[in-house]
Formats: sequence, structure tokens, C-alpha cells
Amino acid sequence: MDRYDRHILEALQQDGRISNKQLAEQVNLSESACLRRVRALEDGGTIQRYVAMLSQDKVGVSGDVLVHIGLHREEQSELAAFEEAVRQIPEVMECYLMTGEFDYLLRVVVADMADFERIHKEELTRLPGVARVNSSVAIRKVLKRTALPLR
Repeated sequence: MDRYDRHILEALQQDGRISNKQLAEQVNLSESACLRRVRALEDGGTIQRYVAMLSQDKVGVSGDVLVHIGLHREEQSELAAFEEAVRQIPEVMECYLMTGEFDYLLRVVVADMADFERIHKEELTRLPGVARVNSSVAIRKVLKRTALPLR
């Protein structure tokens, strides 16, 4: 990856809908060279997909809850069953297998605390292998980045 690829990626992280013409001008390449590089970044998997970033407030899920999950056992079959089941909960936006006291960390979006209570009762505590659920409610978002640092 050279400086042109990094410039292309930085620009696309800021505006995934930028036209190839505008992108080429911004990174100082011809339109055809720019398009070839973008296609190569897509084909190579560096650019995975293009998405629209929605406002959580505007779509009615303004709250974020960070949930630590502890499982009964850390056996591969139990981890796989948990991971498959958690993928089915639409409010779970991120799920990480962790080191330390808890096995998983989830970021769950909610409309309000009643919504989280429903998700907790009907979804989280019913996930396979769950022994403990520990939740922290975010008071406000201080920083949320979508652009990765490119060096």
C-alpha cells in the first residue's frame, strides 16, 4: 500500500459516495488510475463494503449499553453456540471475545431502559452457556470514530 492508496482510503472513509472524478482530483491521480486502485483495494479485501452511517437518535435507538458476558465453560462448542446465537440479536452491534474476567463484551443499542430490560430478559440471559451478565449504561458518547488510522 503506497501513499496514493492511503489517500484514497482516507477520502473514502470520510465520504464513501464521492465520485471517482472527485476522488481522483483529491488524490491527484487520473480517473482511470484512481478507479483501478479502488477496484484493487476492493478486490483485495482492504475495502470490505460501503455502508450508510445512521443517526442512532433519529432511528430510535439512542442508548448504548456495554454488556460483559461470562459463560459457564470456555469450551469451543459453547463459544460457537454463543457466537451463533448472539448474531441473531439485531440490537447487538458489536461482540468481542475477551481476555480477563468476562468472556465476551457486547455493545447493545436500545431505545430506553425498558427496551434494555426486555433485551436482557428475553435475549441476553437466554443465550447458550451464559453464567453472568454485567451491564454498564453509557451516559453520553464522547468519541466514536469510523475512520481507521492509516500509517
